[in-house]
Amino acid sequence: MTRKTTSKTKRSGASGADPGARIIAAALELAVEEGWRNVSLSAIAAKAKLSLAQVHGVYPSKASILGGFINDIDQKTLASGAADAGDSARDRLFDVLMRRFDVMAPHKDALRAILRDGLADPCNVLCAAPRTLRSMAWMLEAAGLSPAGLQGAARVNGLALIYAGAVRTWLRDDTGDMAKTMASLDKGLARAEKITGLCARKGRSREGEPAAA
Repeated sequence: MTRKTTSKTKRSGASGADPGARIIAAALELAVEEGWRNVSLSAIAAKAKLSLAQVHGVYPSKASILGGFINDIDQKTLASGAADAGDSARDRLFDVLMRRFDVMAPHKDALRAILRDGLADPCNVLCAAPRTLRSMAWMLEAAGLSPAGLQGAARVNGLALIYAGAVRTWLRDDTGDMAKTMASLDKGLARAEKITGLCARKGRSREGEPAAA
C-alpha cells in the first residue's frame, strides 16, 4: 500500500512555549539522556526552567506528562484533517496512522527510551492502556469509522493491537520513507479486515452515503 503526500507538521522549539509544552519537551529530552525511569520531576522542572509548583500545577506526575504528550500527538494528527472519504476504510485507517507516525518521528528516540523502561513496569502498562484506547478511538473517528457501541469497542481494541505492532516495527525502522512501518501496518490492517471485519463497510455514513460503520 502506498501513502498519500501530506503537508509536513509545523514544528517549533520549546523556547517561549507555554509551561505544558516546556514540561513535555524537557521530559522527552531527559528520557533520551538518562532513561525514563531515572528522570525525576525535579530534573524536569529544572530543565524546563520552572518551579516544582509550576510543574505540579500542570502535570502532577510523570504519567500525566506522558498523557499530555500523547494528547499532543492526537491533536497534531487530527489537525491534518479527516481522511479522504473517497478511499476505502482500510486506506483511510492506513493514512491516519501514518500521519500519526509522521507526528511522532521527531520524538522517536524519546519514545524508544520511554517504552523500553515503561513496559518493564506492569503498572505503567496498565495505566497507559486506557489512554492508548482513547487515542485509537479518535483515529477511528478521523478515518470515518465509529468507535461507539460493542462493535466500536471491538474495533478500538483491534486497532490498538495493530498500532502496537506497527510501533514496534517503527522503532526499528531505519528506512527513510518508513517502508518497513508501512508494510507492517498494511499487513496488520489486511489481517484484521479479513478476520474481524475491522474495515468492513456496513450501514450508511453520516451524510447518508454507504460507508464503513
